[in-house]
Amino acid sequence: MNSIIMTTVARPVALLMIAFSIFLLIRGHNAPGGGFIGGLTIAAAFVLIALSNGVEAAERALRVQPTTIAATGLAVALAAGLAGLFADQPFLTGLWTHVAGLPLGTPLLFDLGVYLTVWGSVLSVVFALEQGR
Repeated sequence: MNSIIMTTVARPVALLMIAFSIFLLIRGHNAPGGGFIGGLTIAAAFVLIALSNGVEAAERALRVQPTTIAATGLAVALAAGLAGLFADQPFLTGLWTHVAGLPLGTPLLFDLGVYLTVWGSVLSVVFALEQGR
């Protein structure tokens, strides 16, 4: 049985963790951090919900199967790598464009793929262990 304090505090803390994970993803694009630690942070937010309210509550909050998130991440990371090939460059070559004065590139796309892959993979394992599968 979970404590009322943990059950009450889990969702607001998880929301802060989700926001921080997005910060880590974006900041890590050009500085320490990035997709891996951001993915671990968002996974930890959903693990907190699962531990406080049950895996079913975490799955409802997630709204998508963790394996779908991981597979999407792999596809996004692959797309970032293939972009270089379509530009007659080596695989995983960083390509850049400017949108509204902001430089955006395939390294950010690759980081997003890593973020999603780590998030989905960690949750798949944790949810399976928690449910005893």
